[in-house]
Amino acid sequence: MASTVQIDKLLSTVIQLKASDLHITVGQPPVVRHHGRMRRLETKVLDNDDTTSLMKSITPDRCQQELQEKGGADFAIEFTDGYRFRVAVFKQRGSIGMVLRRIPSQFLTFEQIGMPEAIRSLIVRPRGLLLVTGPTGSGKTTSLASMLNFINDNYDRHVITLEDPIEYYHKHKKCTVNQREVGVDLPDFKEGIRRALRMDPDIILVGEMRDLATIHAAIEAAETGHVVFGTLHTSGAASTINRIIDVFPKDQQDQVRTQLSTALIGVLSQTLLPKKPEGVVAAYEMMVVTDAIQNLIRENKVYRIDSSIQTGRKHGMFLLDDSLFRLWKEGLVDKEECLLRSKKPQTLAEKFLAYERGAAEDADEEYEDDDDEDEDDDDDDEEEETPKRRRK
Repeated sequence: MASTVQIDKLLSTVIQLKASDLHITVGQPPVVRHHGRMRRLETKVLDNDDTTSLMKSITPDRCQQELQEKGGADFAIEFTDGYRFRVAVFKQRGSIGMVLRRIPSQFLTFEQIGMPEAIRSLIVRPRGLLLVTGPTGSGKTTSLASMLNFINDNYDRHVITLEDPIEYYHKHKKCTVNQREVGVDLPDFKEGIRRALRMDPDIILVGEMRDLATIHAAIEAAETGHVVFGTLHTSGAASTINRIIDVFPKDQQDQVRTQLSTALIGVLSQTLLPKKPEGVVAAYEMMVVTDAIQNLIRENKVYRIDSSIQTGRKHGMFLLDDSLFRLWKEGLVDKEECLLRSKKPQTLAEKFLAYERGAAEDADEEYEDDDDEDEDDDDDDEEEETPKRRRK
């Protein structure tokens, strides 16, 4: 079988269907993920030789070597007409598997992705650490690309990105943008941050803050007068802060809390839901670091952050469950999908019920009273209505 023709055909199908991913594995035909659902393509069942030759047709030598040594590798490829794919190749049961993720060729505007308003002012601050968090496949890369594109359109800055692999390509518009790929242009993220500091940067994007050395370097870069964008696989602002602190040895944690409280300017958490009737939509949680939140981080009272987000609406803050409720209220998503992603599904379910009954007029004040009793109650904002939890 001519695998180059085959991979071209498969990738053309992905583009034509507007699918997000292509899965290649032995024992079944190629599968695409389309609007969040897995669909088998009507072609032959793949065997060992098929997946191996498909892999060899697109995988650079250095990544084939990494696949042999470590059992997997990641890279990006350019297809026709500016379409790019992020590729993960791996071994499974002794044979080769691949997942190719389509990288959208167009940058999305803040309006198109429903980006929280607070982001506009945070990304033009002169210094500080802004984290974009969420599970794999939640659109973090797309959000960061939109932010950089917005800056590139409107401000003159020197932007250095450290990525593994490079996904979106940024042209030099108002900004000078240097994109460095781990494994090609630099050995690792930590070294990339260290070098970047000598390159007169305004903004440093760190593709993944996956270990102590990288996290430490990113915090220090943010402290020394640069804007640092980073990503973590955490859900929600409070768990992001805990995760960062927990990476450090016990005897360093107090110092890191103090550093983080001054370096961190915001946390944007996101998750993707199937949108009705088709497509996907992002739900967000937005935390802006105010003086009050700085104190909570420094004093190790992270459990109270959700309450601060809830009462910080004037700063543009809101919790994930508020965002889920709004998407449902606007008819964009199913209730079940919201509850699956909710931090407090029971409280959110009660809120749906109260809204459906129309018995929501007085719930706002009651919820406020409730919040005083429970510092860590994190499910709603002042505008939306909730049944009082004591009524259970």
